[in-house]
Amino acid sequence: MYKYIWLVPLLPLAGAAVNGIFGRWFRFPEKLIGGIAVGSVALSFLISLAAVYSYGFSGNSLWPNPYVTTQTAFTWIPGGAVKQTLGEPIRKSVITSIANQPVTVTTPLSALLNIEWSYQLDPLSSIFMLIITGVGLCIFVFATGYMHDDPGFYRFFAYMGLFMFSMLVLVMGSNFVMMFVGWEGVGLCSYLLIGYYFNRQEAANASRKAFITNRVGDFGFILAIFGIIATFGTAQYTNVMPQAASYAIEPLGHWGLMSWIALGLMIGACGKSAQFPLHVWLPDAMAGPTPVSALIHAATMVTAGLYMLTRTNVIFQHSQTMMLVVAVIGAFTAIFAATIGITQNDIKKVLAYSTVSQLGFMFLACGVGAFVIGIFHVMTHAFFKALMFLGAGSVIHGMHHEQDMRRMGGLKKYMPYTYWAFMAGWLAICGIIPFSGFWSKDEILWNAASTNFIPMGWVLWLVGTIAATCTAFYMTRLMAMTFWGKEKFREAHVHGPGHEVHEDHSTPAHHVHVPHESPRSMWVPLVVLAVFATIGGLVGIGPAFTGSGHLGGKLNIVTWLEPVIWNPATKHFRGETVEQSLEEQGARRVAGSPLPTTSEPVAAGSHAVNEGEEPTPYGDTGFNLAVAIATAVHSHRLAEWIFIVISLAVAGAGMLLGAFFYLWRPALADIWAARLAPLYRASYNKYWIDEFYGWAITRRTMDLARGVFKFDSKVVDGAVNGTAWLTRLSSKITGGTDKYFVDGLVNAIADFVVRLMSPIVRAAQTGLTANYALVMVIGLLLAVAFYLVKMF
Repeated sequence: MYKYIWLVPLLPLAGAAVNGIFGRWFRFPEKLIGGIAVGSVALSFLISLAAVYSYGFSGNSLWPNPYVTTQTAFTWIPGGAVKQTLGEPIRKSVITSIANQPVTVTTPLSALLNIEWSYQLDPLSSIFMLIITGVGLCIFVFATGYMHDDPGFYRFFAYMGLFMFSMLVLVMGSNFVMMFVGWEGVGLCSYLLIGYYFNRQEAANASRKAFITNRVGDFGFILAIFGIIATFGTAQYTNVMPQAASYAIEPLGHWGLMSWIALGLMIGACGKSAQFPLHVWLPDAMAGPTPVSALIHAATMVTAGLYMLTRTNVIFQHSQTMMLVVAVIGAFTAIFAATIGITQNDIKKVLAYSTVSQLGFMFLACGVGAFVIGIFHVMTHAFFKALMFLGAGSVIHGMHHEQDMRRMGGLKKYMPYTYWAFMAGWLAICGIIPFSGFWSKDEILWNAASTNFIPMGWVLWLVGTIAATCTAFYMTRLMAMTFWGKEKFREAHVHGPGHEVHEDHSTPAHHVHVPHESPRSMWVPLVVLAVFATIGGLVGIGPAFTGSGHLGGKLNIVTWLEPVIWNPATKHFRGETVEQSLEEQGARRVAGSPLPTTSEPVAAGSHAVNEGEEPTPYGDTGFNLAVAIATAVHSHRLAEWIFIVISLAVAGAGMLLGAFFYLWRPALADIWAARLAPLYRASYNKYWIDEFYGWAITRRTMDLARGVFKFDSKVVDGAVNGTAWLTRLSSKITGGTDKYFVDGLVNAIADFVVRLMSPIVRAAQTGLTANYALVMVIGLLLAVAFYLVKMF
């Protein structure tokens, strides 16, 4: 069945084309439009499910080898000959390279660059296919109810279908150029869907902001693609990754070719996945319809950066400097956005900053070498964050387009299905066992504390733990202000300074509307997502709970994704597993021996280590908190359980604190906001990052534009206009000279000649025939005389 994966992106594209082209012309009813959109995505999901099963679990399984379509593949861009910098050794001599590591001298090779359009099915793309089509199906069903009676119903689902096609091309493409096509496609669809409401200025502004901010990141991404093609002579994943694996690792502080390529990739990832400092577009993107926020800005598009990082993990793991950059940016973004989410009052803005923070956790995981865990969190986050965004949409719908949580409260009894589904998402994002968010978040924090990929892992663990505490606090605040406590929607309110713009301005703020539960088309997808938010994390149960590896074989996401992750210690992608407990690492450190950097797989049949010695590609990374605790308690597993208990404790503390301030003692929230007024204002105003960008970039760009306009109008146009004036002046001078000097001189000479010659000419012209005959005879005689003289 995996041979038919080309249908997966094609079906949503066909549905989008039918709705977009014919929906308006033939005035399709909503049921037909919704049926086409939902049906196309449902078929894509079923084909994806069947293809993944056939690829990984059937009798003719191809896992772990990638499958690239051949039946539908074709040469898309015939690029011609290029030169790649990696070649065969020309001699056995060596030169000193980075960190005094010997490398063989190489010579450039020529290659034929033919970019093909083909799809690749492997462990990584299969996970994203299921997330995009599965979660997308729930969101499409929800949208049929949420967008009911919208005049642009056909246009909305045409945009959504086009987005599904672009996102699937991004993750299923077999090369970097196809990834970039999908990358730009989802950017375009995001622009269209954020600005979906034509009559709202803030939607238009937000769509432009998202588009321009993403273009900044895309510039770095496309430079990295150029670098990859120039370096490896190909854009095909199956050709690039093995070549990249043969390069030397660039230790911390060294900057080589792999670091430059990784930097470009990271800039692109920061733009698409809303990492600091390119995070500013995502909160404003909430101006679009809520299903857009759930699909694009929570579950799929914003995780494209994580997909790209994991796909290129070979390149990133060759640069310890860039690994540290990824981890630091991720940790900072996680806590930065979490502290902003604490003070926001718009329910969608809280979830938006929560999304930015959770994306930071995913980047942190990649930076500490736990790429698989980062993708694990992508999956669990897609479940619970899509659930919470759709739940917020259900609340907005039931509250008659109200988004300010200060005008909600007590909705539990009015919207029971929404409430219980939302609660599953709340427990998942807070990290409470056994909900899905616990398993992935706990693994991220554990890998940060135990990493040997980069130094200062314990600092990153501490930052991540504080961010997780903030997450539990502000999500409990959201629950308390929305579903619990006093029914504030019955009170008269005026627009306060924190009130955000609604998706619909038709409802007066002072009019009381009794909330109501959403229709079945909206709450059934919530229930489905709530189930996955509850049990979806069980596919990633770690060794701390099983005692012996990851439970479930290929059904465990860690085992499933191992083939795409490169191991810097073994220089291979997968195979036999080399395990070493943390207390043994501690003992080795005490003895002064090098520490292992990973317990990930070793290639089958290879010998990664000498007898009694572990490879250390990154060298000594300094103090390791997990190693220290494992050494103290003499147990690897007990050390991990200590971190698990800490993770659960901080989640519980954040939840209790949120309930205390916003449910049991709500007056304390205002008191502490006044006491911490500078911090509160900074958080409430999002640390004035937008204002800073407006001053430093937007206004300076406008100043530059005005300066260029003045230069153009005064200097360039002045030079042109001055030249025209000089030309006109010179023409006048030339005309006067010609008229009064040249013509005057010519006329004077002609007058002189006329006056001198006219009497002579008049005397000769007598008018008498006899005189003319005499002149002729005389002339004839002179001619004869001249002839005779010359003859004799």
